[in-house]
Amino acid sequence: MFWRRWLVTILSFSLMFGTSAWVVSGYWPSQGMPWLAWPVHVAALATVTAEIVTRALKIQLSARACAIPLSFGTALRVCLAGDFAAAITPARSGAEPARFLVLAESGTGAAARVLVLFLELFLEMWSLVLVCTVLAVAFRGRGASVSGLLALVGGYSTVVLGAGAAGWFLSRRNANGPAPQWLAKLGVHAGRWRAVQRLLRSLRDAVQSLRRANPGLMLAAFGGSVLHVLFKVATLPLLVFLGDPTFALSMDTLAPLVLWPLALFYGGVVVPAPGGGGFIEGAFAATLASAIPAGIFAAALLWWRFYTFYLYILIGGIAAGNAALRAIRPDAVHTSPTS
Repeated sequence: MFWRRWLVTILSFSLMFGTSAWVVSGYWPSQGMPWLAWPVHVAALATVTAEIVTRALKIQLSARACAIPLSFGTALRVCLAGDFAAAITPARSGAEPARFLVLAESGTGAAARVLVLFLELFLEMWSLVLVCTVLAVAFRGRGASVSGLLALVGGYSTVVLGAGAAGWFLSRRNANGPAPQWLAKLGVHAGRWRAVQRLLRSLRDAVQSLRRANPGLMLAAFGGSVLHVLFKVATLPLLVFLGDPTFALSMDTLAPLVLWPLALFYGGVVVPAPGGGGFIEGAFAATLASAIPAGIFAAALLWWRFYTFYLYILIGGIAAGNAALRAIRPDAVHTSPTS
């Protein structure tokens, strides 16, 4: 039932607010409310804007590299719809259906939609691998955050590459014909298998289109993907460094501010509760309490969470909230790549 999904979302957000309140109460600043000076917020807003713009450019440029006409406005709505739906669904499961629906309503063909979303994930994975490898080398020998980052990248890459390899293997052998016997034994009926085959054929076409892609535009798209990851990483260091002028910036103090938020952001996808259900806030306190000055720790947690999560819900809801909500409804079969 749809109301149960909303109940889970409400409970998860309640846990998030409760965990935030519990953590902040233990670090409540002596000067009162945990505010930050307005230049800090201007810098954070500029970082968020740059992150969203570079991510939209990544989608637009990768689409055009494969001869898919996609406007910047549509690419922007694809990003924001995915952000909004991801925030209110378990394990961010609503992101792809929302993006797919926005592409469908823009007039993009079914095969092209699959290719655009495939490229978005493909570029995201390799840009994350590149950024994390550089960071791991730059911060090597500086605590458990480096090991956690490497474990995250290895696990993420293994899952994505494994799923892609399995899909490519099936698309070459099972894109036509009856379902394999082992699937039939699991109860996959003919109608469901035809839907899976349409997806496999779309995946096969996507890989073939990638081989014919314009290398210059694809490289530019990859650059946009790398930049969007870097802007996402920059938020917490900006809040801490600008929020406390006495903070001594060095490789040792910078490492946890860069590496742990990156691990929390991408590792949080494994948490089934929408928004993390308080896990992100609790993990933030556990890993960064000793890395951020006590006087601004409460402000750093609240505003980091605002600029990396809540603000995206607000912007996404305004820009594409209606499409995202329609995409995650149980009867929204038109949002599937197989439709």
